[in-house]
Amino acid sequence: MKQRIIYFLIFAALFALETLIALTLHGGFIRSYLGDVIVVWVVYCFVQAVLDGKNNHYAVALGVLIFAFAVEFLQAVNIVEILGVQDNAFLRTVIGTSFSRADLVCYTVGTAVTMIFIWIYSHVMRGKLL
Repeated sequence: MKQRIIYFLIFAALFALETLIALTLHGGFIRSYLGDVIVVWVVYCFVQAVLDGKNNHYAVALGVLIFAFAVEFLQAVNIVEILGVQDNAFLRTVIGTSFSRADLVCYTVGTAVTMIFIWIYSHVMRGKLL
């Protein structure tokens, strides 16, 4: 239960940051790239909160990357229009409306950073390397 709360608090903070970026920035490095790195962390923390952190953390990170890639490829086929939510500003922002190879790179970077943090936590924080 403790891990669930920690993951939920991190999720809430990162989600608030993502919302702030989406609402206040309309271009530039942070909105265009860093936001896509952070979104992987948001989804990872949400999934871990739901699963109470009791699973293979690397597998969850990889699953989030696959999910992010799937959403990005769905953008290429105009999933927002297919679902009929093109007039819903919130869903258009969450789902996204345009495919970008750069986004795939950002998702991969976000996942790599996640895996580095998983490794650091499991090896350094638990005293395996100290």
